[in-house]
Amino acid sequence: MKFSKLFSPIKIRGLELKNRIMFPAMGTKMSTEDKFVTQQIIDYQVARVVGGSGLNFSEVCSVYEKAAPKKFLSIGRDEYIPGLKKLTDAIHEVGGKAGVQLWLGGLAAGSDPTAMIIIPSEMPVPETEYTIPGASLETIKESVKAFGSAAKRAVEAGFDTIEFHAGHNYTPHSFLSPFFNKRTDEYGGDLQNRGRFLIECIEAIRENIPKDMPLFMRIDAQDDYLEGGLTIEDVIEFCKLSKEAGVDVVDVSRGNFSSAAIKYEVPPIDLPRGFNVENAARIKKETGMVTVAVGRINDPAQAEEIIEGDKADMVVIGRAQLADPDFCNKAKQGKESSIVRCVACNQGCYDGFVSPDVPFITCMRNPALGREAEYKIVKTNTPKRVLIAGGGVAGLEAAMVLKLRGHNPIVCEVSDSLGGQFVLAGVAPRKGEMKEAAIIMGRQALEQGIEVKLNTTVTTELIEEINPDEVIIAIGASPMKLNIPEGDLHHVTNSHDVLSRKTTVSGKVVVVGGGLVGLEVAEYLHGKATDITVVEMLDTIAKDIGQLRNICVMENLYSDGIKTLTNAKCVEIRNDAVVIEKDGKKEDLPCDYVVVSIGARSRNFDNISKYCEEKGIPCHAIGDAVRARRALNAVAEASELARKI
Repeated sequence: MKFSKLFSPIKIRGLELKNRIMFPAMGTKMSTEDKFVTQQIIDYQVARVVGGSGLNFSEVCSVYEKAAPKKFLSIGRDEYIPGLKKLTDAIHEVGGKAGVQLWLGGLAAGSDPTAMIIIPSEMPVPETEYTIPGASLETIKESVKAFGSAAKRAVEAGFDTIEFHAGHNYTPHSFLSPFFNKRTDEYGGDLQNRGRFLIECIEAIRENIPKDMPLFMRIDAQDDYLEGGLTIEDVIEFCKLSKEAGVDVVDVSRGNFSSAAIKYEVPPIDLPRGFNVENAARIKKETGMVTVAVGRINDPAQAEEIIEGDKADMVVIGRAQLADPDFCNKAKQGKESSIVRCVACNQGCYDGFVSPDVPFITCMRNPALGREAEYKIVKTNTPKRVLIAGGGVAGLEAAMVLKLRGHNPIVCEVSDSLGGQFVLAGVAPRKGEMKEAAIIMGRQALEQGIEVKLNTTVTTELIEEINPDEVIIAIGASPMKLNIPEGDLHHVTNSHDVLSRKTTVSGKVVVVGGGLVGLEVAEYLHGKATDITVVEMLDTIAKDIGQLRNICVMENLYSDGIKTLTNAKCVEIRNDAVVIEKDGKKEDLPCDYVVVSIGARSRNFDNISKYCEEKGIPCHAIGDAVRARRALNAVAEASELARKI
């Protein structure tokens, strides 16, 4: 076996796991409004078990009904047991092991105005006259009891193990951290007192589960961005206390939602792969506990190195299993080249989770996420020849799904390579994994036996020659030009040409447009240009970037010394300057080059659609060919269309 350490069994108390891979608790928005398990959750979990995951945890599960927000699972009352039992039975039926993550959300419960917020010390709510009170001793005792009762229900529901969530700014973490805990009674002060609530919860859990059932604990390695918060030394000392109280496994995470450290909870592509592994290794070494490493572990070779190097006993592979539910089986069978890689874009898993307009999480690499039953591949009874114009990620997604269904897709790409603008996006700083993923996707399409014609423009003559049954337009969009005086001077270029290295710029550079691409090209030019200024006509930059990537991009802009101007409209470009209008006044920005990055416009394909209409050939447009948007939308449209043809 290629990854022999990763796929070796491990026994913790009476729990035997077939491998060292843990599918972690991740918010999905798939529960019912009133906190019950749905078939959607069951299908989502079972797909990863069938895919080879060693241990699957439920998403956060509220233990205390007064503090249980809507749309999150709960185990706070007996009425939840049958649904949870249905989940564990389904996992067991396909050979998996099921864990439940016991959760008291603290400030996070505020997502539901009817839920009680339990925090150690009072906290004023910014821009209001309201102060959230600190927990009373009665509430603390009730919460401890709730953890014990929840553990008892977990056993009745058939879970194989339990995880106590003591990280990420939730109630237990808030009690442990001196940044949040300012109490002066027995639950505040030194580490032992601040940890008292957590130890009581651990003891209550342990008293209500069998002796041979292991207890996991998720904890932050340290408090990032919280002045005077927990150090890793504090965490190590607390882990030792928790071990004495009955914790068997420490799941070493990182991050809090009270600061920019939220980026560590669902780390975007900007953070290095395995950024938190060394913290896990230190905690393992100094506590002697079974340890789980977490944080951008998305490659089997990377996971194997962690286990083989004794940095951790297990690894969390979460979003990588969202992107490809068969990740584990493919790795075990030596088929890692066929894995659909998570690129930590955060578009579906995190941005989708926090968006009120998105019903449940999804994945740009896997539109079937959350639709496992509905999106099962169904073979067609009427195979069709489908011509696909465009070999970017949308065109490739459509082709690969069509091929799996038994159709005959033909991809025509105008350039000499596959991957489209996803490859270009991967040129930006910290985004190399996107370029790599797009290239691999093209390779996988070829390995699937899909016919690909490079350096081929789809014309009416080509359509006539190929004579397809249907046509898909996935030709994307091209950069928009400024409609201002002298916008076509020799020193004016666009972000696409800069990133593709068709144009080289230097000296003083003004980037017109402060969206994602504009900011990434500004970062790309750091070190190549002597002075970089980004001009944005809106009131803020980075409006089209998700929250966590936004934090990282803004931090890097600051560290790179890139200047930004908002509410500034570009009104003229001269040979030596960009003229902007800001606060009703015009101002010259001296520059050597201007890079325009104001968005993209769909490429025209009227001739193709008109021809198809005349010939009675169904013609479908997807992705940026319809309207320039995120890759998430383009791939989702491609996948949906390919399942309908």
